[in-house]
Amino acid sequence: MLIIDGHLHLAMDALLYDRNMECSVFTIRTQEAGNTEVQVAAKGTVALPEMRQGRIALCFDNIVANCTGNPKPHMDYLSPTQAYGSARGQLAYYRALEKEGDVRVITNLATLNSHMAEWEAWDADEHADTESAPPLGIIIGMEGADPILHPAELQEWWDLGLRMITVAHYGTGRYAGGTGTELGLTKLGILLLAEMERLGMLLDLTHFTDQGFWEALEHYNGPVLASHSNVRALVPHQRQISDEQIKAIIEQDGVIGATHACCWVLEPGWIHGVDNNENVSLDTIVNHLDYVCQLAGNSQHAAIGTDLDGGFGRDWSPCDLETVADLQKLAGLLADRGYSTTDITNIMYGNWMRLLRRSWAK
Repeated sequence: MLIIDGHLHLAMDALLYDRNMECSVFTIRTQEAGNTEVQVAAKGTVALPEMRQGRIALCFDNIVANCTGNPKPHMDYLSPTQAYGSARGQLAYYRALEKEGDVRVITNLATLNSHMAEWEAWDADEHADTESAPPLGIIIGMEGADPILHPAELQEWWDLGLRMITVAHYGTGRYAGGTGTELGLTKLGILLLAEMERLGMLLDLTHFTDQGFWEALEHYNGPVLASHSNVRALVPHQRQISDEQIKAIIEQDGVIGATHACCWVLEPGWIHGVDNNENVSLDTIVNHLDYVCQLAGNSQHAAIGTDLDGGFGRDWSPCDLETVADLQKLAGLLADRGYSTTDITNIMYGNWMRLLRRSWAK
């Protein structure tokens, strides 16, 4: 079955960790063996060959370049201009992959429909192999809006292909407080939301504080989602999404990628560097998907959004996930819980498609 993953960042892995994402996961691990300077070295789970193997037809792929006052090499910068430069480099990487025929950047409804029709035809061919798979579809997003120098330049980013923004990330961003703070929107953030609404840009509510979440919904009337937000009722933490927030997204016909695949957001009390992943499995992910579906009363608002290449590796992922291709196992696990083929199709890719088609049809 086809998959749409609502949250990845191939460019970050390529440029921050110096990974050639055109190689297989296993080749990259071999190349990184013995590297003790990078925490995720030799533990990656995402690369283009495994994405094709896993029938991931489309993903929301994110630019990441923060400016919070707490610098971190290649990730968090001292000035907005540095963040801007890094973000433009990541965007250029996606376009370079497109020139090589590895990906297809999707920016409008017509391209989306033709792209998915091509993948559906390939998926339906019982003789198809991964070598003949169409290019991976990419919708370019930005995780943390810091690289946007001023809201007035958002049209420029739109013209370059940006279609979604996660306004907050970790720490004190220029546009909003993110995970680890108690801050809401800044004045710049309110202006940015107005410009996003004008352009029809998707608003990702992930990483907002509770205050920022509700302020964003107050100021923004466009299409919303939570690309990689698991359930707070199952794992109590500010980073997770509450029942009230889930309901608010459902009321706006939004979609929630309740499958962030790092163990600490899947299992309560799991601690980096202390616990192993042997008690966290893909079925633990299904707990979060099922919770959203039960709260909604249907399967139309839960989806895949893994963040599998987001700064953690194999040892912090579910124990039965070797690479991103293993996301295919979710279909069987959902069926084991009584989900119909229609329900499973909704969760694996149909709900993201519905959101995009509704948003881009305007």
